[in-house]
Amino acid sequence: MTIFLNQKFSVRKEICLFLFLLLTIVINAQQDEYKFNGEISGRVIDSTSGSPVEYVIISIVSQENGKIINGNTSDDKGFFHLTNVAKGTYKIITNSIDYQTIILNNIDVNKVNSNINLGDMRLTSKPTLLKEVTVTAEKHYIENKFDKMVYNAEKDITSQGGIATDILKKIPQVNVDVNGNVELQGNSNILFLINGKPSGIFGNNVADVLQSIPASQIQTIEIVTNPGAKYDAEGGGIINIILKKTTAQGISGNISLSGGSRLENGSVNLSGRKVNFGVNAFISGNAQLPSTTMNSLNRLSNDTIAIQTSRLLQNGSSNFKRSGYQSGINFDWAITPNDNITLSLTNNFFQNSNDGLINQQSIIQDLPGNTLSNIYTFNNTDNKFHSQSFDWNLDYKRKFKREGQELEILFTSSDGNNYSFYQQVQQLVPANLISSGTYGNNPGFDKQVNMAINYSQPLFKDAMVETGVKTTLGKVSSKSEVYLLNTTNGNYNFNSSQSTAIQYNRNIYAYYLSISYKLLGFLNVKTGCREEYTVSKANFSNSPDVNLMPYYSIVPSGVISHAIDKTQTIKISYSRRILRPNYRDLNPFINASDPKNIITGNPNLEPETSDQIEIGYNKNFEKGTNIYLALFYRANQQDIQSYTMYYPTLKIGDSTYLNVLMSMRKNMGLESNYGLNLFTSLPISKIINLRCNISGFQRYIITNLPDGNIQGFMYRINLIGSCQLTNTLSFELFGNFNSSKINAQGKMPAFIVYNFAIRQQLFHKKGSIAFTATNPFNKYLFQKTELAGNNFSTSNTIEIPYRSFGLNFTYKFGKIEFKKQKEVEDINLTNPPAQDN
Repeated sequence: MTIFLNQKFSVRKEICLFLFLLLTIVINAQQDEYKFNGEISGRVIDSTSGSPVEYVIISIVSQENGKIINGNTSDDKGFFHLTNVAKGTYKIITNSIDYQTIILNNIDVNKVNSNINLGDMRLTSKPTLLKEVTVTAEKHYIENKFDKMVYNAEKDITSQGGIATDILKKIPQVNVDVNGNVELQGNSNILFLINGKPSGIFGNNVADVLQSIPASQIQTIEIVTNPGAKYDAEGGGIINIILKKTTAQGISGNISLSGGSRLENGSVNLSGRKVNFGVNAFISGNAQLPSTTMNSLNRLSNDTIAIQTSRLLQNGSSNFKRSGYQSGINFDWAITPNDNITLSLTNNFFQNSNDGLINQQSIIQDLPGNTLSNIYTFNNTDNKFHSQSFDWNLDYKRKFKREGQELEILFTSSDGNNYSFYQQVQQLVPANLISSGTYGNNPGFDKQVNMAINYSQPLFKDAMVETGVKTTLGKVSSKSEVYLLNTTNGNYNFNSSQSTAIQYNRNIYAYYLSISYKLLGFLNVKTGCREEYTVSKANFSNSPDVNLMPYYSIVPSGVISHAIDKTQTIKISYSRRILRPNYRDLNPFINASDPKNIITGNPNLEPETSDQIEIGYNKNFEKGTNIYLALFYRANQQDIQSYTMYYPTLKIGDSTYLNVLMSMRKNMGLESNYGLNLFTSLPISKIINLRCNISGFQRYIITNLPDGNIQGFMYRINLIGSCQLTNTLSFELFGNFNSSKINAQGKMPAFIVYNFAIRQQLFHKKGSIAFTATNPFNKYLFQKTELAGNNFSTSNTIEIPYRSFGLNFTYKFGKIEFKKQKEVEDINLTNPPAQDN
């Protein structure tokens, strides 16, 4: 490829080539140590009849650390044969849906005893096929791991009947505003994944997508604040939403139905597994019932040329509703104990609509304060949007004889169709004459294909190298058709000056290398670097000369962790991240659905980069108390934010707009944030648990604009209390306070959200019914947003209907849960698999 012939980067590529040659020499030098190949064989038979038992999974587990080394299944005569077994001491574990587990300890494989025959292993039948086995290990709400934080959403009862954002509100370092916009450590530049894979559905409004995923469909949410080199460089952090599924043998499933005064949703999951082949299927849907939001606006602006002031007063209401669904199926096939193929297909759809009536008064005065004009109008608005995407992923994994040596080949594809529509008609009062009107259609198509190869290789004890390549091919096509009302004859005529068509392609070629090792005998270290080359091409019909230059991105990362003792760890992590402007940010199309507040894109946007560092400390106490403290710092270069400008008159095509604000995304300069997050879980007694999350950070924005620089402190506090009233009856209360939030030109308001839930488990804990309430004593959330810029200031107040009550019912059927033996490296090599709590 010509991109790798660039003289500027030749020295760095020669260094990388040298490192690979060096690693190859080291790896080859160690191969002799691992050429020993032992064998373990035997037969499994029924303890009563003595007949052979087929399809029993036989796993080899390290006696020292409990990790899975190898595995196989018994044939139709009950025989099994495990080859390529390295020297060591192992456990042999049997697993079968019909028979009890057998564990043989201290099987020693060495040069003297390299071929071991275990003879007949007699299996005892289980009393019933689908009898549930209680899991003894209790999961924490928050699990802090080496490079990520995991929130176990299934334990969250106040979010039952809710949506994904209801769960995100409770996760440390994550903030969600009343409109569903999400920030991680104060940063809205987040890469969202579904089951570890990208989805084209997030290319649209992320808040809409998250509010269309039922909380009942989510098993866990993973938070990665400083992603390693293996992850894409896009996004200041990663939020990975893991949907529910099971890998238990047999047929099982669950159903969840919720109804309420504001939200309704439901989900059905069905799973089946026979030996080494499994299928998971699901369908879920969500609807936000129609609600009316009241709003008012007061804007004061100065026309320095005409030497006059304008005041715009608006008040009105809008009716909003939202709905969506997801469906998918996943096939998992362990071809051999070392080879696994996974295929998943997902279909996503969501839509929303918003229509309203605004009373508008526009007052223009001269410098002494004399009124020059006072015009009253009605503005009728109608906005609709829907999006559908189809995703499919094919993943092949190959495990080699050495523990940790693995090859993965991944192919993902996402196809999306989007459509938006707006219409607005303005009438003069009291004459009731239509003064203007317009509507626009905006259909679009986007496609993204990802191809990746990942390889991991152990070098020596406590050292691992990971490397891989990835290609991302993205293509977007969209057109906007704008029609203006002819007030004389009442017809809408096509307006070519405001209509646009775009073609936008972006290809990303990436390579990464990371090494994990133990330093000085007590520090766990992982360092890496990712290189990405981005090529973008855009063709906008009303701005055909847009020139997007290709660019390289060097993205280093690292984490150092130390276990002070068995109860406490400390770690420090660093990463560099990228925010590439998407085609919506670049598209110069002008959206004039609100003629006083116009939105457009900026084709001159440059990528934003950020450097972020975090120091974390985790402590677990004997009686279940847990504390996690994180200090973080982030600096954004070429910071991208929304920026608003005032125009006394603005000519767009053959139309002229008066007293208007135009908003677009802009590179603001430098934004730096430093802050602290404290999370604690405190068992007050055997039945009462309190969890508290406090975060705060200071923000500095150097805008390099006439409005000057800005700074401010923001914080968030939430408290969750849960009580296990009886063995089957539990209660939970959640409260959250967010302070006001600053941006480059103003601030977003503070707000308080609180809810409670009570859940009764039924049918021997296979089912449950829960009652939830959100803001039961306050019907509305009052939000006052202030915005100021050169020659204007505005204050906007909205009353959002937020009070809601809901009832949720869940039921699990045919579910088999096994006791967790040890941390499992690959769920396809052994059974028991990971279980749901």
